Amino acid sequence: MPTQKFKLNGDSVSVDADDDVHLLWVIRDLLGVTGPKYGCGINVCKACTSHINGKAFNPCSVRVGDIKDSDEITTIEGLADTSDGDLHPMQQAWIDHDVAQCGYCQPGQIMAAVAKVRQCQREGREVDDSAIEELRNICRCGTYNRIREAIKAGAENM
Repeated sequence: MPTQKFKLNGDSVSVDADDDVHLLWVIRDLLGVTGPKYGCGINVCKACTSHINGKAFNPCSVRVGDIKDSDEITTIEGLADTSDGDLHPMQQAWIDHDVAQCGYCQPGQIMAAVAKVRQCQREGREVDDSAIEELRNICRCGTYNRIREAIKAGAENM
């Protein structure tokens, strides 16, 4: 069985897994990092949204064999380490705006929001309703209004 190597939340990791195993299962089942949630397994619901080299992606749709040694994967567990303070500003905004109900989609929602804000900042765009609507993360509880407000508040502090 091949050994897969990459960075996960700032740490170099090495795990024995076949190339065709999806990265989500490697992260959750083999490495024990359970923030990215399994929702659909086909890149639709986005509950597993994480970052690869600073950009949002869905590890449920990526084979671990396609990850390079130099790739840096960040999950919700490592997000706070990318900013000053105990929490990332987007995580704090989620708390301040009381976004979560069941909470299942929240790690993916937050990771997608951070990536969208960074993209807007790079492009010189405002984080407005139209930018937020580009996100396609599904929330079964329907807290989209609170999600929208939290993203705007988090963006102000990023």
